[in-house]
Parts: sequence; C-alpha cells; structure tokens
Amino acid sequence: MEAKVTMTLDGIFDLVLSVLAANGLSRDQAEAIADIVTRAEADACRSHGLYRVEGYVAGLRAGRVNPAAQPRVRQVRPALLQVDGDRGFAPFAANLARPHLIAAARENGIAAMAMTRTHHFSALWADIEPLVEAGLVAWCFVVGQCSVAPHGGSAPLMGTNPIGFGWPRPDGAPFIFDFATSAAARGEVELKRLAGEPIPAGWGIDADGRPTRDPAEALSGALLPFGGHKGSALSMMVELIAGPLIGELTSKQVATLGHRDDGPPPGGELFIVFDPAALDGSAPAAAEGFFLDAKAQPGLRLPSERRYAARARSHASGVDVPSGLLRRIKALMPSPSA
Repeated sequence: MEAKVTMTLDGIFDLVLSVLAANGLSRDQAEAIADIVTRAEADACRSHGLYRVEGYVAGLRAGRVNPAAQPRVRQVRPALLQVDGDRGFAPFAANLARPHLIAAARENGIAAMAMTRTHHFSALWADIEPLVEAGLVAWCFVVGQCSVAPHGGSAPLMGTNPIGFGWPRPDGAPFIFDFATSAAARGEVELKRLAGEPIPAGWGIDADGRPTRDPAEALSGALLPFGGHKGSALSMMVELIAGPLIGELTSKQVATLGHRDDGPPPGGELFIVFDPAALDGSAPAAAEGFFLDAKAQPGLRLPSERRYAARARSHASGVDVPSGLLRRIKALMPSPSA
C-alpha cells in the first residue's frame, strides 16, 4: 500500500496556490482553485481535490487557459445573468459573479446565470454550497469531457454531465447532492486506473463496445450512463441546457477541438436559483418534517452527510495524501533555470 503524508488544510491550500502561481496563473484565479481543491480534500472528495492539480497546470501549459482572465458579468434580463469567463478557470468567474446572482434572485424570486468561456474541473457541490448557505434553492449543470456513450450506443457522445442541487436548512448543514449522470465520474475511473484497481461492472465499455472492468479500457472506450435510458436522457438534457442553450459547445464538439493535455475542458455552466421567500418564506422550516421522516428510517444517510463528517475530521486532524501524488504535484514547480 502506498505511503501517505498527513497535511493540514492550510498546507494543502498553500501548496496548490504556490504551484499554480509558479506556473503563471493570476493570484485571484490561483486562490479560487486552491480554495476549491482544499474544500474537496477536506470533504474526502478525492476525485476533485489534489488529483486535479496536474490537469489545471496542463491546461495552463498548453496555452489554452487564460492565466490573467478577467471575467465580465452582464445582466441581460432582470433575472438572467451572462458571465464571460475570458477563457479562465471557472472557480474565479463563479466567485466573481455569485453576488450578482444572489441579488437577482432576491429581487426577482428566481434567477439564472449562464457562465461561458470557462474551463471547469471542480465538483458542483462546491459551486452551489455558497448559494444554498445564502438561503437559496439552487441547481447547477455543466457539460463534462466527452467520454460517455448514450444508452444503446457504443461510442462517446456526452460528458459525465453532472447535476447539482441544494436546499437550505434552518439549522445545520444544507441538503446538497451532486452526481454525474454517468455510472461514475470520470475522475473516479481515473483514480481506479492510478490505483491499479478494476472498476465495477456496468461502469464502462472498451473501444469495441464490450463491457469491461479495466479502467484504462473504459477511458479509451466509453463510460456508461447510470440507470440505462434514464441517466442517458438526463445527460442529454445537460448537454442541451449547459451547451447550446447558453451558447456553448456540446462535449462532442469540444472533443473535435483536439485538446490532448488532460486539463479541464472548455465550456460553460448554468445556474438556476430560487428564493424561498418569494412564495412562502417558511418553506425551509416546513421541509424539516420531511427530513425527520427520512432520518427515522434506520441506516438512512442524507446526501452530503458523509462529506460533512469528513470535513469535521479534516479540520481537526488534517488529510492523508498519497505520497506519490504529493511528489507529482511538487514536481510541477518550474525549475529555477526554466
């Protein structure tokens, strides 16, 4: 078993910040990514934590990500915002635009934000958690790397196309879920490959369309949607509303651009938020009975409870990071002579 190094959350943030800054990323963007990577590690969301740093740097070194991006927010309708990410990374653009989205939802009861020309690599729960903590109900959608075959098909057509949803709760942590519409996120398959472990049956097919448990074969073939035709239809929905609807490409169109650096794909993101106070301000409190009924069932765990428990442990005891991953990240620091 690979040795691990225990790191504090501050140590993880500082490491990511220093690596990204050393590779030419602006301070604002580097801090936004360091924050989102640290939050993922704190919540034991390894597929979107330090594992992603190599991809962020790859996107920078390939020259397709703007290291000095200056996102611009435009209010095209009272309840509709458009954010031009200036070809930068999505976390900074989202941070910059979020206060405008919250204000629009407060004013109109409901608001949407179309974020375009960004590169997205993070977990959606991290994107919507600040919105839900502000008391809003929130949805979020993003098109991922073209790696998923539709139900009945045998070749990649769609991204992993995650969906995020959040509901505010008056006491305690909000109810949030975030899941890929594929049987597993692409990052989970990558982690299995790196660990030399097989993937569960039903996650992927090889280049000839045959079921496989080899993660490398699935990555060179195609991943599969969860739930057969149901997950496939949801994935198609995400392709449409986080692609053409907001003026962005589908994942298949992005794949034809020929990027081979394993960094975050270019694309957009759609947010929809609702202010419960617009109809009935008691809605979050009234929903608590539903959660109590759910928790009354032995063994039931609400979405995000595992993450929140991991977060508490991480803040108290730090995070165990595989030593090999730590070496690879440190090796991304340019040499003094470079």
